[in-house]
Amino acid sequence: MQAGQTAKRALLVVNPRARRGTGSIAAAVARLEAAGLDVCEVKVRDEDTIDDVILQQASSCDLVIVGGGDGTLNAAAPALVKTGLPLGVLPLGTANDFARTVSIPPDLQHAADIIAEGHLRDIDLGDVNGHLFFNVASIGFSAELAAELTQHAKKRWGVLGYAIVAARILLRSRLFTAHIDHDGTTEHIRTMQVSVGNGRYYGGGMTVEATATAEDGKLDLYSLEVDHWWRLLALLPALRKGTQGQWDDVRAFQTTEVTIRTRKPRPVNTDGELSTYTPAHFHIRPKAIRVFAPPAG
Repeated sequence: MQAGQTAKRALLVVNPRARRGTGSIAAAVARLEAAGLDVCEVKVRDEDTIDDVILQQASSCDLVIVGGGDGTLNAAAPALVKTGLPLGVLPLGTANDFARTVSIPPDLQHAADIIAEGHLRDIDLGDVNGHLFFNVASIGFSAELAAELTQHAKKRWGVLGYAIVAARILLRSRLFTAHIDHDGTTEHIRTMQVSVGNGRYYGGGMTVEATATAEDGKLDLYSLEVDHWWRLLALLPALRKGTQGQWDDVRAFQTTEVTIRTRKPRPVNTDGELSTYTPAHFHIRPKAIRVFAPPAG
């Protein structure tokens, strides 16, 4: 920082329940302060949310740094959109899929360096029934996974926790009927899961679509229309690479707006949190927030 310049004030909000949220971030904060940022950490009280804290502090800060995982970022999204404050990310969660999508390193000191460098990217957000998401929203298998994957399992097992709970759910999963309205058409399907992605990664490294970005102004939908659980196991390598759309029993397309209807209300998982129910209306919010991240490409 040059002489005479006023230090930018960075609001730091850390989720203590994130997998690494109770660890020390002192070295990362030291990097930020050495770069000239005035870092002010505010604790989230039991009666408040991260969203509340950001709104309360917005008038006295220049940027927000969120320490947590994808669920923590999801909780902060409404306030970030409302205030227009740029976002810095310290990845403290189990999967950190959004950080991976925009190439923010998992090492906290290196992530702090990215914030200090000051390069901002305009990032899209997905919206389902008024609930924002960074990565993906899903109906079906992933929503059941989100419901059963406890904070204890995440802290104890990390990404392995996803696999343990997923295997248990997979054995009892059944197809459900859904109607997908998009681009002037309605498709009637029987599916195990419908996922609508904004970014590239979700679920601890699964890939929505191999070429997806969080800056392309598009939503990527895929539907797993498989008959048997063993077929899903065969699909796993493609799901990790984001090439599942090439399979005959996977429906996939890009759009900017889609509605998914089911006979009975089904929960919708947004970035690992159950937030709403079908009927689910999805749309893209282009360039909704600014994020400190390495240049694209």
